[in-house]
Amino acid sequence: MAKTIHSMIRVLDEARSVDFYRRAFGLEVAARLDFSDFTLVYLSNSESEFELELTVNKGQTEPYDLGDGYGHLAVSVENLAEEHARLEAEGFAPRKLVEFAPDGELVGRFFFVADPDGYQIEVLERSGRFK
Repeated sequence: MAKTIHSMIRVLDEARSVDFYRRAFGLEVAARLDFSDFTLVYLSNSESEFELELTVNKGQTEPYDLGDGYGHLAVSVENLAEEHARLEAEGFAPRKLVEFAPDGELVGRFFFVADPDGYQIEVLERSGRFK
């Protein structure tokens, strides 16, 4: 059985991205591997063994084209409204809170926030299947 261990995104500014993920989600640098053409920065916290890998390509000066294929990273939190307010206070401009209830049955409560490179992160309230 496979075990998910990390997801990778390419970032333009290592310091700005590390700061965002630390302040927004409590992720800290678990490892940093520096190579001649790129650097890999692994972020994690005590909530999960899963890591976010930031790839910083040296010499990249333009923002990455994120394309039109919609994908996102998701995290779960205990108190969604509190996290939304905290991220607003940090100046991260989270989008509106959403209650997703097709056919009248609540599936989940969430909002999205963008990281410095424009990647969307879904912040879900811990309930149901979103633990």
